[in-house]
Amino acid sequence: QVHLLESGGGLVQPGGSLRLSCAASGVSLGYYGMGWFRQAPGKEREGVSCLTISDGSTSYHESVKGRFTVSRDNAKNTMYLQMNNLKPEDTAVYYCAAARSCAMSVRNFGPWGQGTQVTVSS
Repeated sequence: QVHLLESGGGLVQPGGSLRLSCAASGVSLGYYGMGWFRQAPGKEREGVSCLTISDGSTSYHESVKGRFTVSRDNAKNTMYLQMNNLKPEDTAVYYCAAARSCAMSVRNFGPWGQGTQVTVSS
């Protein structure tokens, strides 16, 4: 059984940084990878990043390339999303999810964590 728990969200000024964590259990059992999505008010959930379990390869949404970095700590069963140079448009609830594919469509992901709020505002 997969269980995911996000943490690390908060309020940060534009240009600031946050690191999100996703504590995971059960994901290595048959899943392709793990991903980060976000959902802003009134918008659809969009893929941010994906990490492949087998080789650690990563992929990113164009809007976060060069600013966000996804990583993992296998010993802690935890995935991270380091977010630098944050912008107001990054404001959203961020979710982690188990991935059946790193094609960034919501239908390829699940189960989901409960989400953590990130607000970028001065």
